[in-house]
Amino acid sequence: MQPTHFEIPEQMREVADKSVDQARQAFDQFLAATQKALSTAEGSAKTVSEGAADLSRQSLAYVEENVTASFDLARRMVQARTVQEIAALQQEFLRQQMKAMTEQGRTLGEMAGRLAAESQPKPRK
Repeated sequence: MQPTHFEIPEQMREVADKSVDQARQAFDQFLAATQKALSTAEGSAKTVSEGAADLSRQSLAYVEENVTASFDLARRMVQARTVQEIAALQQEFLRQQMKAMTEQGRTLGEMAGRLAAESQPKPRK
């Protein structure tokens, strides 16, 4: 039995494409405001170590990377013509994101470990 071929109407793809653009613009504005707030907080908080600031910046960079990948997926999905294309795009996205998240988790874990080690009091002699 052959699967039913369902084509997504052009008008629906255009509306979805416009919605993705608007969501991306809103996210970019949010990200810019977050980065500005983070920079301000780092500049005014004298107790923030360089390691903690690096960890915060890297975390934010990963958030941006992951959201960008999601927007890229959304863009490709709204351009897809069939449900089968959408399913294939989603499967590939999930594979790529699992790989990226594994690497991101490893990197953040290493950074947090170094930060914890640096914050330990030094033994007295």
